[in-house]
Amino acid sequence: MKLTTAQPARHPRPTTKAIELAYLIFERPDLTKAEQFLTDFGLHTVARDGERLFMRGTSAAPFCYVVHKADTDRFVGFGLRVADSKDLEALARVPGASGVEPITAPGGGLCVRLRDPSGFRVDAVWGQAPGGTLPHRSAMALNTADSIVRVNDTQRVQAKPQEVIRLGHVVLEVADYQATSAWYTQHFGFIPSDVQVLPDGSPAVAFMRLDLGATPADHHTLALAQGFAPIYSHSAFEVIDADAIGMGQRILRERGWKHAWGIGRHILGSQIFDYWQDPWGDKHEHYCDGDMFTADQPTGIHAVSREAMSQWGPVMPRSFTKPKLSLSKLVALLRNLRNSPDLTVGKLRTLAKLFA
Repeated sequence: MKLTTAQPARHPRPTTKAIELAYLIFERPDLTKAEQFLTDFGLHTVARDGERLFMRGTSAAPFCYVVHKADTDRFVGFGLRVADSKDLEALARVPGASGVEPITAPGGGLCVRLRDPSGFRVDAVWGQAPGGTLPHRSAMALNTADSIVRVNDTQRVQAKPQEVIRLGHVVLEVADYQATSAWYTQHFGFIPSDVQVLPDGSPAVAFMRLDLGATPADHHTLALAQGFAPIYSHSAFEVIDADAIGMGQRILRERGWKHAWGIGRHILGSQIFDYWQDPWGDKHEHYCDGDMFTADQPTGIHAVSREAMSQWGPVMPRSFTKPKLSLSKLVALLRNLRNSPDLTVGKLRTLAKLFA
């Protein structure tokens, strides 16, 4: 397979190199509902008032999820942690960026607020005070046919929400694919790990990792999919092992939340996964055992299909990529068909044929 377009591609001299996905930003009409789902999903409440809810995992990040009270439900954007205050100064010079501002949230620190070409808010974050780690159980010791490591002992997972360790990645659909991909590689140094392409070679999905040099990075921290409008697809949160995914599914099912897809193992990234919908239908993934790449790993190019999304477990259901239709989305579809250089009726038909 060949990639026939300029993006995604590494940038030779990025403005900065992000080092971590810091947090997600949502707007919701009901903070109590949001907190209940996220607690059952395995996050911990850091702070809450009448306007904002902050949630965290067991890692040292002061929070990884913020919900603002609003009349409607909406994904707003996310934060990317950078390594140095000079990175903030460089990003403040990007067209449309804010100046360097204090963060009025747990952990404090400084940030620059940007907006990507698809309209998602991106906070560049530096200087947050760590929140201290929270306890979580150790990974299960597994006996295999070739290695017996557990003798006179048993496997028992507590029937309770399974601790989320950290926020791992976010996946977005965009209409202006080339401009949006180029923006993230240029300003935050993202590296495409794997790209899934349509039969004509144009990109359908790019899985992009952080450039941490010789330090292994998650296979993807950000993934961009060609769509008809800017839409949140899902976010992913790491748990300790596959038993945590299985028990997490049991707890979420017993508490009445809606299942989206899983349990299975992805092909690209290799994660064992399970997806759940929050009260507004937005997908949240538990995962473990993901691939880790250093900066010198080359980009892989693959054909896209529903079957290419998992190597075992159920094939991705058609409902997984079906958008929540609304008048605003229909307006966006018509506008982007006229204005976006990456979107055509033919491409939409191909995508629909592959995923419908």
